[in-house]
Order: sequence, then structure tokens, then C-alpha cells
Amino acid sequence: MTAAAAAGAAVNDASALRGLADRIDAVLPQTQCRRCGFDGCRPYAEALARGDALLNRCPPGGTHVIGALARLLGSEPLPLDEECGGEEPPRVAVVVEPDCIGCAKCIDACPTDAVVGARKWLHAVIAEDCSGCALCIPACPVDCIVMVPAPGLTPAPLGRDAIATRAIRFRRLQASRQRRLERNQQRWHEALEDRLRHGPGSQGAEVP
Repeated sequence: MTAAAAAGAAVNDASALRGLADRIDAVLPQTQCRRCGFDGCRPYAEALARGDALLNRCPPGGTHVIGALARLLGSEPLPLDEECGGEEPPRVAVVVEPDCIGCAKCIDACPTDAVVGARKWLHAVIAEDCSGCALCIPACPVDCIVMVPAPGLTPAPLGRDAIATRAIRFRRLQASRQRRLERNQQRWHEALEDRLRHGPGSQGAEVP
């Protein structure tokens, strides 16, 4: 095989892996909880596409997602890996108001921007936007966040349709958050460039 042919085959393989990862990611619940051992649903999907992970590591998806992944990958379903946790009813985070110090670490940790508030002010969680990932809990330095049953949802593990519906919402919220972070980063660079151009005493934009 020539070098050009090898390069073309590599591109085709990479494209096929991306496509498979896209299809796997579309099945996952988009909670971004990391209980699978990866840094979110997309990295887990990519590992599955490469054959570097098992399909039974998603507690929020449970047996429904395991079955869907098995059909997609042409594999046999496996019992949920207990090391990742068990299936449970959906939960959401709640801030214990008297204990909140307004540090905003939970805001930074939330993959769906479900936590609202400002630094040095009380924070709160928008329940319908909370994926139940619980990433805000280890981020909180004063342990003022607890997980409670998700209001308005069944006190049992969710079914396939409910998982898929919530995944659509969470994916949209994550994309919105990513756009917000990119805008903030762009503003930071613009403010820094303005200060470097005009000096620290300029009246330009303040570096965030």
C-alpha cells in the first residue's frame, strides 16, 4: 500500500469511527455524570466506538441504554456494571440556602448551566435543567448541595422514551453552555489584547 493509500484509509477509518461514535452518543442520556469512568457521554461513546470500553457502564441509561447499545454494536447485552453504580430514579441537585457562600464553584461544574446565581450571592438550581450528574457536589467546599428526587418524574428508573426526551434537552443545554464559554473566552482575549495595546491605564474593556 502506498503512503497516499494508507493516509486515505486512515481518513476513512477515522470518519467511520466518528460516525459510529455519533450514533452511540445519540443513544446515551447526556447526563455527563462521568459514572462510566469517562469525562462525559461523548468520550464514552468514542471509547465504545474504538472497542476500548464495555457497553454496560451507564447507570442513568440502565438496561434501556444497554439494550440499545447492544443492538447498535451487534453485541450481547450485559448486566449493568455495579462499579459504576445502580439504576435509580432521576434526581436533581438542591442548594441548602443557609449554607451557601456564593463561591460559584457549582456553576463552573454544571454541564447544563442549571445552577443560577452570581459570585458572593446565593445560588439556586433550575430543576428541569438539572441532569442529576451530581458533579456540583464534590465541587462545593461547604457541602451545601444535596440530591433529591426529580420533581414531576416517576420515583422509578426512567423508561426509554423519557431518557431520550431528556437527552435532547440536556444536549441543547450543553451546547448553549459551550457557546457561552466560548463567548466569554473571546471577550477575555479581546480585553487582554486591548490592555496590551493601550496599556493598563487605558479606558478599554476590563479583563474579566
